[in-house]
Amino acid sequence: MGVVDPTLDYERELHAAGATWVIGCDEVGRGAIAGPVAVGLGAVPVDCTDVPAGLRDSKMLSEKRREALYPLATAWVSHHAVGFADASEVDEIGIVAALGLAGRRALTALHHAGVGILQSVVVLDGNHDYLSPHLATPPRITTRVKADRDCASVAAASVIAKVERDRLMIEADDRHPGYGWSGNKGYGSSAHFGALAELGPSPLHRLTWLH
Repeated sequence: MGVVDPTLDYERELHAAGATWVIGCDEVGRGAIAGPVAVGLGAVPVDCTDVPAGLRDSKMLSEKRREALYPLATAWVSHHAVGFADASEVDEIGIVAALGLAGRRALTALHHAGVGILQSVVVLDGNHDYLSPHLATPPRITTRVKADRDCASVAAASVIAKVERDRLMIEADDRHPGYGWSGNKGYGSSAHFGALAELGPSPLHRLTWLH
């Protein structure tokens, strides 16, 4: 099966139905054992055109390609934001609630940047709406499996969130060395588990995930 280029087809349907902005939404770091979970948002207005060449779901791109696409993706969407919930919050409230918390933080940032959240439709990758329970007045949210592959706004959000979270983990490697976060970004590689056995957990580890 060939590579699928994301399009604005679904976003244009939502714009035609009355949405002022379509906000692509994707999460990164859900399966990591260290570091935050991140929720990225990319808002596209009605007049958005010309999807950046090479834009893909972040999982389909090398780290070098993601870094190259990051400035193109952030310039292409009208507004973007990434919300984070740290390891202690994941431990305290669980991963699904932490995703909702991170998403709320990202939506709040978009609101402060001038995006009319209640005039928007959020396209959430996957089949589970983790945002609505954490919002006092949720916008319209539509879940869509493979939205990160098919919808350009979600692919952009995916790249933006992945790059920003990766950069945080690379910086954390200097503060808490020995776990190889520059390479594994907090995911549970064999070398990462080996470092845990030798060094014990750091302040960035999700302790409830290590049992």
